[in-house]
Amino acid sequence: MSAVSAQVLDAAIEWQLCLDSGTVNAEQQHAFAAWLAAHPDHARVWQQLNGLDIRLASAAAAPARQALLHSARSKGLRRMGGTALGLLLSSALVLGLLAQQRPLGDYLADEHTGRGEQRELLLSDHSLVRLNSASAVDIEFSDSQRAVRLHSGEILVQTAHGDSRPFVVLTEHGSLRALGTRFLVRREGNSTRLTVLHSAVAAHPAEGSSERIIHSGEQVLMQRQRLGGVLPAPLSAAAWSHGMLVADNLRLADLLDALGEYRRGYLGLDSSLADLRISGSFPLHDSDKALAALPPSLPVRIERVGNWWTRVVPAAQ
Repeated sequence: MSAVSAQVLDAAIEWQLCLDSGTVNAEQQHAFAAWLAAHPDHARVWQQLNGLDIRLASAAAAPARQALLHSARSKGLRRMGGTALGLLLSSALVLGLLAQQRPLGDYLADEHTGRGEQRELLLSDHSLVRLNSASAVDIEFSDSQRAVRLHSGEILVQTAHGDSRPFVVLTEHGSLRALGTRFLVRREGNSTRLTVLHSAVAAHPAEGSSERIIHSGEQVLMQRQRLGGVLPAPLSAAAWSHGMLVADNLRLADLLDALGEYRRGYLGLDSSLADLRISGSFPLHDSDKALAALPPSLPVRIERVGNWWTRVVPAAQ
């Protein structure tokens, strides 16, 4: 593969810093798309900068990425040129951004899934645990209990019968003890969401003094000190385990966030469209097909550059 010029790499770094600034307007987005499509070298060096399954960072994660890119420029590394520099910068970005994209401890967990990956585990007691995209668990079975520690992401648990040891899911926010059941556990920021699909689960906050029984068809948000109010569980809560996302009057921004968990590359949205509402069923493992279903229902169109830069914009643009 031929080397790219220092000028192309300079331009790619400038675009990376611009896009990470969090203040990009529509004119700049279109200018970037035009630059990316202007020459194969532009797309190649951009793919190197954003390789190894790292999506464009959010504005909150931008400082780490900006520091790395500014360092690369100030030290003159770009003058090395070619594939070697692309690999060097990709490696630096991986080391600096893996912790921004997900905790580094996830990669040391007993089991973890990548972006867009799901996996089903058959445990030694014959219980089933299905990991959603970008999830990580440790399996901690002992003589006294069967424990699954959820570090990040979401799991669907179906406990096996015939084992007298209690089955618990542990997170930093507390413990969830199965009462012969099928349930979902999802890490959400500083909380853990429990959704009970069958039977019941006893929820106990890490710093709470008592537990509460959550029954089939209910969900609750657990923090270290307390449990939130019990709410009805969405009927489609476990649809992801069948490869589907079911939207019921969902914000378009939230839909794209969910699809982005299963998609490699950049998936953006014009801010003016964030609060549009949509209902329907969307395939998680074919996000292009899911995106193609948007224009017939909403005043939007899909902009694409290659297979890894996609943006939803107003149809009138």
